[in-house]
Amino acid sequence: MSEPAITLYRLQACPFCERVVRKLDEYGLAYRSRFVEPLHSKRDAVKRESGVRTVPVIVDDNTGVTMAESANIVSYLEGTYGKEGRLTAETAAAGGS
Repeated sequence: MSEPAITLYRLQACPFCERVVRKLDEYGLAYRSRFVEPLHSKRDAVKRESGVRTVPVIVDDNTGVTMAESANIVSYLEGTYGKEGRLTAETAAAGGS
């Protein structure tokens, strides 16, 4: 089985991260969680990926999008995978559009 196309960088018990998780689950999207270090100064992996040390950060290989901020991520997921979105969980699982 291949890795999910979506990676979520997150912190344990982070309410902003959980908001994104709920949206991913709502749309039935497979994703890989990457838990980051609690200390900002230690978050090198997420910094390399997104240019920021804050979480959540999502990397969507289906569309080539990398973004931070939970509100932006939720809007992106709604617009991309929601009812009016151009992709569904099924097409995402199949490798994109």
